[in-house]
Amino acid sequence: MPAITATAPGKIILFGEHAVVYGHPAIAVPVNQVRARAIISARPDQPSGWVRIQAPNIGLDALLDELPGDNPLSFTINHVFAAVDITRAPAMEIRITSTIPIAAGLGSGAAVSIALIRGLSKFLGKPLSDEQVSSLAYAVEKLHHGTPSGIDNTVITYNKPVYFSRNKPGKADQVEKFNVARSFTILIGDSGIPSPTALTVGDVRSAWQENREPYDRLFTSIGAVVNQAKEAIQAGDIATLGPLMDENQELLVRIGVSCEELDHLVRVARESGAFGSKLSGGGRGGNMIALVPGESAKAIAQALISAGATNTIVTMVRN
Repeated sequence: MPAITATAPGKIILFGEHAVVYGHPAIAVPVNQVRARAIISARPDQPSGWVRIQAPNIGLDALLDELPGDNPLSFTINHVFAAVDITRAPAMEIRITSTIPIAAGLGSGAAVSIALIRGLSKFLGKPLSDEQVSSLAYAVEKLHHGTPSGIDNTVITYNKPVYFSRNKPGKADQVEKFNVARSFTILIGDSGIPSPTALTVGDVRSAWQENREPYDRLFTSIGAVVNQAKEAIQAGDIATLGPLMDENQELLVRIGVSCEELDHLVRVARESGAFGSKLSGGGRGGNMIALVPGESAKAIAQALISAGATNTIVTMVRN
């Protein structure tokens, strides 16, 4: 049996991070320049139930039975087995690699989960639907992030720009793949500071629980920015997006999830010709993004590197 390969892109949040955890909308887009990859190969020389997992990016080479149940990879594999009603899997070797930076707001955990879910279910002859893939990946996200919004698994599963809002328990989340009337260029700058999303999400939740009213106002303001941005994208009004990015950044600063290094990169991007810029993801490290003229992307990227960014990615947002 030939090896089965599945991949999944990274992602960035354009507007709405943190507020999306509290029921407000957010907009996210895939970043196909970086990807996670899962390769599943049959091992007929081994007994059934034998599953070897190799993930060189994190220094892992182990049998499934050797990993704890709450390990994200073993959790994912066992949940796929359950979803496709496999009680004893055929012997296999799973190799997972990724070019998506870890703890940088690019959805590395969700992308790995989705590549693995897709590849493994296909290998087992029972490929899962997008809805099933996203649901399983969301369950894994809870291990990574505690109280995830659900936006990472959604945008990465569908590989389309997504307008997303999480509804109350018992009600379906709102997931809308919407039209991008005019493509635009986003420059991603990595601060080089690891920023596990679970930490910032948890800190914001603690602060919100202690003093809800001001945080609720900030979240509501971010939600309003998101809706204006969606309208602008659908209308092809790209000029409006830059100031909205700047407004979203100021609200995130007030929430307390920016940091000196991100503020510096955001400012350098604007001074170098970006239409607008903001942090993207959990904050306090990770990535910032800037809306830039396509012809100036390379020069602005160089300015970010000179200002301390460890890496840059240029991506186009389109349908």
